[in-house]
Amino acid sequence: MEQQDNTIGQGAESEHPMTSLLDADLGMSQISRGDILEGKITSITHSEILVDVGSKSEGVITGRELESLDNKAKSELQVGQDVLVYVVNPEDENGNMLLSLTRAQQERDWRDAEQLLESQEVFKGQVAGFNKGGLIVKLGRVRGFVPASQMSAQRRRRAEGETPDQKWGKMANEPIMVKVVEVDRARNRLIFSERAAAKETREAERERLLSELKEGDVAEGRVISLAPFGAFVDVGGADGLVHLSELTWKRIEHPNEILKVGQIVKVQVLSVDKDRKRIALSMKRLEDDPWSRILQQYKVGQLVEGTITKLTKFGAFARIKGNEEIEGLIHVSELSDSRIGHPKDAVQEGQTYTLRVVKIEPDKRRIGLSLKEVGSARYADSDLADAILPGEDSPGDE
Repeated sequence: MEQQDNTIGQGAESEHPMTSLLDADLGMSQISRGDILEGKITSITHSEILVDVGSKSEGVITGRELESLDNKAKSELQVGQDVLVYVVNPEDENGNMLLSLTRAQQERDWRDAEQLLESQEVFKGQVAGFNKGGLIVKLGRVRGFVPASQMSAQRRRRAEGETPDQKWGKMANEPIMVKVVEVDRARNRLIFSERAAAKETREAERERLLSELKEGDVAEGRVISLAPFGAFVDVGGADGLVHLSELTWKRIEHPNEILKVGQIVKVQVLSVDKDRKRIALSMKRLEDDPWSRILQQYKVGQLVEGTITKLTKFGAFARIKGNEEIEGLIHVSELSDSRIGHPKDAVQEGQTYTLRVVKIEPDKRRIGLSLKEVGSARYADSDLADAILPGEDSPGDE
C-alpha cells in the first residue's frame, strides 16, 4: 500500500510526455480568425512569405495576397522585418496558418476609427476624392465619407457648380480636419464630419496664426461676412477684420459696394492682438495711395469736374473726375454767393459740376472745392493761362 502511494506521488510530480504537445495545441487553439499578431518575416519567395508568429509552425502569406500589394509595398518587405499580420485561417486543410498583411493594416485602421469615434478626437486627413454626395477621406486603407451636409460652412460656400467635379474637384488633395461620427464594419461604412471638428480646428488654426502672423504680412483670404463697419476675412483658419476705412481709398458707405461673400482678396496685416485674439487687416494699403499724387495733379485755383456723392448739413462731397478715389468737400459757404439753408438748395446727388480747388491738405487727406468761385474774376488770369494749349499763341500776339 505504501509502495502504491509512492507511485502516485511520482506520477503527480513528473511531466506526462504529451504535455508539451498539448500545451502547443492549446496555444494554437487560442489563435482565431481575425486576430492581429506581431511576427517576423523568415522567408520571401515570389509565391509566398513565411512569418514566425510564435506558433508551432510559421504562418503563410500567399501569392494571391502578394498580388494585392503594390510594387512599393512589396519592395519594402525584407527577411527579419517585424510585421503585423491578420489571421485569415488559423489552420487550413494543409495545416498552414494563412495570414494577410493588407487586412492587418485595414483591421488596425478600423480599430483606430472606432477609437476616434469613442474619443471624439480630431483626425487630420486629406481629401482623396469625391462623389456626387461629398468628399472621400482615407483613414489608412479604409475609405471614409464626408457628406456635403457634414462639411464646414466655409467649404460649402466654395462648392460652386452643378456637377460633382465642379463642386468638389478643386478640393482634391486638400488637408481636412474631421471627426468620426459613424463606424459600421459590416456595411464597410465610415462617416466623417468636418462640421463636428470645426470648433477645435478653427481654434487650433487661430492660435497658430496668432503666433505666426506679424504686422506687414500679406496674405490671401476669403470674405466670410460683411457688416456696416467692415468685412471679415478668413486668412487660413482665423478671421480678421478689414475696417470700412481700410477697404478702399474710395469713399463707400457699406462693404457690399465693392465686396461679396466668398470673394478671394489680398490683405495686409495691420496688427495682431494675441491677448484679445484679434487680427486687423487692410486691403487699401496694397493699393497706390492716390493722395501721394495730389500735389502733382492739382493746385489751388484749378478747375475740375466733380460728381456729388453725398449731401450733409455742412456741405457736399464730390468725387473728382479722372481720380475717382479722391473726394473733395464743398463747404456750404462755397456752394453759393447767396445764403442757403441746405446744400440741396444748390446741388443734387449724382450731378456733375465744374468746381474750383480752393484748398489742398494732403497730410490730412483733405481737398476743398468751391462752386461759387468757378466764375470768380480773381482767377481769370490763371483760367486763361490754363486754357492756352502748348504751341498756341497768346491773345494779342501777331
